[in-house]
Amino acid sequence: MTAPAEAAPAPVGHWTTGTVVELERLGERLVRLRLDVADRVDHLPGQHYVLRLRAPDGYTAQRSYSVASSPDDPLLELMVECLPGGEVSGHLHDVAEVGDVFELRGPIGGWFTWSGEATALCVVGGTGVVPVVAMLRHARVHGLADRLRVVAVGRSLAELPYAAELLDGGAFVALTRENLGDRVAAPPYPEEISALAEGVERAYVCGSVGFASYATRLLGEIGVRADTIRIEQFGATG
Repeated sequence: MTAPAEAAPAPVGHWTTGTVVELERLGERLVRLRLDVADRVDHLPGQHYVLRLRAPDGYTAQRSYSVASSPDDPLLELMVECLPGGEVSGHLHDVAEVGDVFELRGPIGGWFTWSGEATALCVVGGTGVVPVVAMLRHARVHGLADRLRVVAVGRSLAELPYAAELLDGGAFVALTRENLGDRVAAPPYPEEISALAEGVERAYVCGSVGFASYATRLLGEIGVRADTIRIEQFGATG
């Protein structure tokens, strides 16, 4: 595998505001937000924003969320999982409404980005699919679909964010708690995805701490070099 070319430096945004234009609650744990961001700085697929809540008494709470929208989308799209006891995610899922204005800072991050400069394989789980959805959307708009391969893992289709879009985009989807077509519920096996590693210059892993460890081992088993893997992991404490 050859070393990938480097992308242009990632943009860095400042504190601004975003107005909720669309809000869709998906089941008991997910909410999709689309915001009109003032003085928006165009992001790269894979970057994230900090969203901050401010109470009347001045108390603040903030949380980082990956961007799901492509840079070409006029709105900023976030998919938020409501975590137990989550101050920010709980408010967004249970209380937020169209028209609300939130403080935002972004885009942030330059390591976990992809804009087509390298042939890449992504192994993502749960809400870890979100930054890769931005990559898929960017690839579709710019004719780069042959440079991006995706393995997405979820417990069920209903619990996997953007499941239909991932399937339509050619992702290999593995469900661990329900069958998908003829595929019996199980994590992806190396032999199922080994062909996706051919010619790969870079790999991306995103998910929980445990998932990231599993996915990194899986990539190693199919021949992806460790020094090409970029990892973004999260936990309940953010």
